[in-house]
Parts: sequence; C-alpha cells; structure tokens
Amino acid sequence: VEDQRARWERKRSRTAKELLETEHRYLEQLDLVLSYFVAILKAKGTLKPAVLETIFGPLESLYSASHVLSLHLEKGSLVPGLENFCQSLDLYGHYAENFEQANKTLKEQLRKNKSFRRFKKLQETRPQFQGRELEDLLALPLQRLHQYKHFLRDLLENTSPDTTDYQKLAKTVKSVCEVSQWVQDIFEKRENSLQLLRVQKLLKGQKTQVSTPGRWYIREGWLLVVPSKGEELKRRMFFLFSDILIAAKPCHPLHLLNSNKLSCRAVYPLHQCSVDKVFGHTWSQGGLLSVSFPHKTLLLMSSNQQEINDWYRSLAAAVR
Repeated sequence: VEDQRARWERKRSRTAKELLETEHRYLEQLDLVLSYFVAILKAKGTLKPAVLETIFGPLESLYSASHVLSLHLEKGSLVPGLENFCQSLDLYGHYAENFEQANKTLKEQLRKNKSFRRFKKLQETRPQFQGRELEDLLALPLQRLHQYKHFLRDLLENTSPDTTDYQKLAKTVKSVCEVSQWVQDIFEKRENSLQLLRVQKLLKGQKTQVSTPGRWYIREGWLLVVPSKGEELKRRMFFLFSDILIAAKPCHPLHLLNSNKLSCRAVYPLHQCSVDKVFGHTWSQGGLLSVSFPHKTLLLMSSNQQEINDWYRSLAAAVR
C-alpha cells in the first residue's frame, strides 16, 4: 500500500508540474494576442468595439482565469486552484459558440479593412510570434480545454480514492468533461450543417429539402441498383441521413448549368424500413443488400465487400 501511494504521489507530482509548465506557455501565447492585438487595436480604434468583441470574444476573461490558476499551482495548492478554476469553465463553451462567427468576422475585416490587414501582417512578423498567425493563436483555448481534460484525469487516477482530494478532483473532472462535450457538440453540429449544405448544393433544383432541423448526415457513395425485371444495373449515388435515404443520378454532362450536379430520383423515409444482407456474409467478392420500404424494395449491390458491409452497418444503425 505504501509503495502504491508513493507511486501515485510521484506520478501526481509529475502531472502537476507538467500542468503548470504548459499553463505558463498557454498564458504567454494568450498574452501575445492581448498585448499585440487587443490592447493596440483598442487604443488605435482600427476596429469598431463590436467587431473587436466578436473576433476576440472572452479572451481577456480566459487569460485572467488561467492566470489565477497558475498562481495556485505555483503555491502548490492544486485542488483548491482547480476547484476555483471550474467556476470559469463556461467561458470555454461561450468561446466555442462564438468561434465560427469570430473566424468569419476576421476574414471579412481582412478583406475589407486595409489598415487592419497591414497591422495584422506586421504584428505576425515579430519574433515573439515565431511564424504563427493570429488564427493559430485564437484556436488555442479550445486545444487547451482538451488538454485540461487529460491532465485532470491523470491527476484523479493518481490520487488515493479514500482522500477528500479525490472527491473534489472527481467533481472537477466531471465539470471539465461536461464543458468539453458541450464544445464537441457545437463543432459536430457545425460540421453536420456543412455536410447538409454541401449535399443540398450537389442536387439539382430545390425540390428536395436536405437541410432540416434534427437531420444528421451519415454517409454517401455509389451503389448499383438491381432492377426487379431483367433490365441492366443502374448506378446511383446514395446519401444516407438519420431519417431518409436519397437516391440520385448524374445530370447530363453537356447540361449548361447542372453538368456537375446530381438529379434526385427518390427519397425514402427510414421509419418503416428494414435492411437485410442477401449475400455478402462471407469474404467473397462484393455483396447485395435488400432495403425494404412499405411500397418499394431496393436491391443494392457493390463489388466491394468492405463497402457493402459498411453500408449494411450504417443503414441498420440509422433504421434503429
């Protein structure tokens, strides 16, 4: 037991030391943004206050919270420092919520505002920046949140479960994981919106409404449709979402406007759908799926065994 405790203590000290060292580096990098951008831009009035607020968000508050945490860590009061820091964690969620708009506004200002464009370029050439751009530094808080999660889990793993510190650390880890999940959800939703928008643009016309609240993009790919009568196989592009399956075919290559688009052939709702493998259970060449809807059954084929298995798993999961 004593050996175990000594091992825990060594690992815990190492993690606490690494947390402090990386916190100092993080603070230095935030300080670059606040000193060389925020403070000077405020003084010069190069950007309107509302624009400045949109681009940099709660960066000053994040810096203050981290500064207080580093003071606690330097004094060796690890657990009280982390408990206190937890009260500021929501700032990271708000920073993530604003992140997309911040990037958009930054790009807009670089395009429209010549003096800001020159100022940014000049500041980034300073030796302190070591070749990094403002965009790299603005992404740091989200990367740091991810690091906090790993550091705190390590600390918890190397704390004896029968101590009061363990209970307090467990609470802190829970808080960090919750905010980390909140941030992850924000980016997953954003990525999903971009996928829905991309598919919408690929389809000719506006008849098929792809971007619908609550709909999630899952996968896409070319599959062969086996007709019920002895006609030849039809090659179709399929888009699978959480609630529908879309079948589309390429528009005519000589079409003036839509040569690189797809024409929607059918939209199949998944709520009354069943999926079966007709063949493809063995590692033979390719496979065939039967996808049944109330008024239609599709036989979908691929010569790639892995692909048909992936489609089967994705369809079955979406239907469930």
